[in-house]
Amino acid sequence: MSAGKTHKTELVRFGVAMEGALLGELDALVEARGVTRSEVLRDLVRAEVTRSQARSKSPALGTLTLVYDHHVRDLSERLTEMQHALGDRVRSTLHVHLDAHTCLEVIIMFGQADELQDIADRALATKGVKQGGLELVLDAVWKHDHTHNHTSTPKRRS
Repeated sequence: MSAGKTHKTELVRFGVAMEGALLGELDALVEARGVTRSEVLRDLVRAEVTRSQARSKSPALGTLTLVYDHHVRDLSERLTEMQHALGDRVRSTLHVHLDAHTCLEVIIMFGQADELQDIADRALATKGVKQGGLELVLDAVWKHDHTHNHTSTPKRRS
């Protein structure tokens, strides 16, 4: 496949039956997003398929979002220790102070989907974590020696 071209798969049409009230809510979502019913349904199906594969051994990228009370005894230290125990599976973190008591932390991790889900479950169950969630991207591969190979050399101006 040459650069700039994408591989398209065949679209298949099918009928969906749902309650009128639910269809109304779907249409409100469609209008708010400025897309079609098909696009919204495809997004919902992709998300559900990903959730169903969260316990698979597929390689994955995970973003774990945690909102927590940093005044809970030893919580910050426990979360930091969890990350250090994961070693190079943690690729990056973002820490934001939301107010005098609350922090937001986003942890970007690579590994097997089931392992990332287990890590997230433990972190989310930690006393003092108020809320959060894990978003998985399946079949993601992290290349430590990531480089950009360009096929053409930019032309220099005279």
